[in-house]
This record gives sequence, structure tokens and C-alpha cells, in this order.
Amino acid sequence: MTVLEVLQASTDYFKKHNVESARLNAEQLLAHVLGRKRIELYLEFDRTLTESERAPLRELVRRRGEGEPLQHLLGTVEFCGRVFLCDKRGMVPRPETEELVELVIAACGSRSPDLKILDVGTGSGVIALTLASRLPNAKIVAADISTDALNLASENATRLGLDGKVQLVKGDLLEAFDERFDVIVANLPYIAMHERPQLSREVMHDPEISLFGGEQGDEVIQKLIVQAPGRLTPGGLLALEVGLGKSERLLEVLSLKKYKDMDAKNDYSGRPRFVLARYG
Repeated sequence: MTVLEVLQASTDYFKKHNVESARLNAEQLLAHVLGRKRIELYLEFDRTLTESERAPLRELVRRRGEGEPLQHLLGTVEFCGRVFLCDKRGMVPRPETEELVELVIAACGSRSPDLKILDVGTGSGVIALTLASRLPNAKIVAADISTDALNLASENATRLGLDGKVQLVKGDLLEAFDERFDVIVANLPYIAMHERPQLSREVMHDPEISLFGGEQGDEVIQKLIVQAPGRLTPGGLLALEVGLGKSERLLEVLSLKKYKDMDAKNDYSGRPRFVLARYG
């Protein structure tokens, strides 16, 4: 079979197994197997693939058809223009979280050399490591309750040449800290337990601890809101990514806890996705 024939067969297989963006998935997996850039496949459509090239592709296509995330099969994911390792130890980062990073950077402004920033629930480290690369003079700390996730974040720091630029700490939310931070940023679990049947096969490959925030979905975020005032500098920023439909209730919780400058911001799709507030 030629490159084009293999791509067409893989695309048809993915369509039958309800894989979104079937052709794109087929191209990315084949490019991965061949060690090519995806665009280079278009120059080799007529080349006949050997059995040694097709065999590993067949296995990847089967796994993708069963719902394993493309990012896990490739082993990497792009986030804010950088390529991170990605596997079952951490949640696959979503494009919306890139917007959260940009909101934090914009809020830091010219103060970045003096800032201390904490990323809570860092997972694979995409938020903390991106901030470290964009704000090189800030002190960045990243915390997670999962040792596996912290190991993945450490591997990403090495991959990106950011060893020593982010302090990795194991702990549940803010319990490991007695210092104060100018910014606390968090993309914590925000899915309600009863929403489990609605999740895609791909999402269910993420660690459950990074998905489910309690019966209502926002219990973990509310716990952070309660803890944060004791770990924020005066006027410090709390920046959160939240689930759809959760922003109004979380703004009420922030108000009850005496935060100020509270704001809910939409993602690029126009959906309320982020909540920002200051304290003190």
C-alpha cells in the first residue's frame, strides 16, 4: 500500500470508530511512525510503505480507534508554542488553558521581575513552565498532590531547558506552603461526578484526580478559594480556570470571602471559563 492508500484506509477506520478529525489523526500518526513532518507526507503519496513501517501504525490506529488520546500515542502535545511530554500521568492540556496563561501574564505586567507565582495542581507543568519561560525573572513554584504528575513536570522542565526554573512541591492545594505569593493560578478539577457518562472516551484517559472536583464539580476550587487569602500578598491575584456554568457561583463564594476586583472572563468561544479576583 502507498502512503496515500494507508492514509485513506486509516481515515475510513477512524470515521467508523467515531474519531473526530479522522484524516488529521491519520496523518499525524503516520508522520509520527515515519519520523516525518505531517506536511512531508504530501510529497510521498505514491511511495509504497514497507511492512516494518505499517506494523507500528496498525497498532497506533487500533488504539486511537478505541479512544486513546492522540497526544498519548504521539507522546507529546503543543502548548503555547512549546512541545511538552504528554502521557497518562497528567491531564492532556486544553487550548483554553493557554488563554489562562495569557491572562496571568497580562495581569503581571511590568511587575514580573519581582513576582512570586504559584501554580496549584500543575499536572504536566504546562502552566508553570510556560510562565517560567515567559517571565524569566519571576519565582515560579508548582504544586501537585500526584507524584506521577510531578515526575512528568520535571521531565518537561528538562526537555525545555528549564531545570531549576520552577520549584516542584508535592502537596494538597496550599497545605505545603507557609509563604505568600503575588499570583496563585490553578486549573483544578471542575467536572461533577454525575457528568461522568457525558465525557468522551479520550477525556476518560486523563487521571480521575485531575477531572472530578466533587459531587457539584467545584468543591476543590472552593477549597482553594478559602485557603488562598492566607497565602496571597496584599492585592495578590487568584486566577482560575473553571467549568462551564460554574463562574457565577464561584464569584459569589469569592464575594463572601471578601475578595475584590472579581471578574469572570470568556474564552475565545465566548463561554465563561476563567475567574480572576484579588485579595487584601
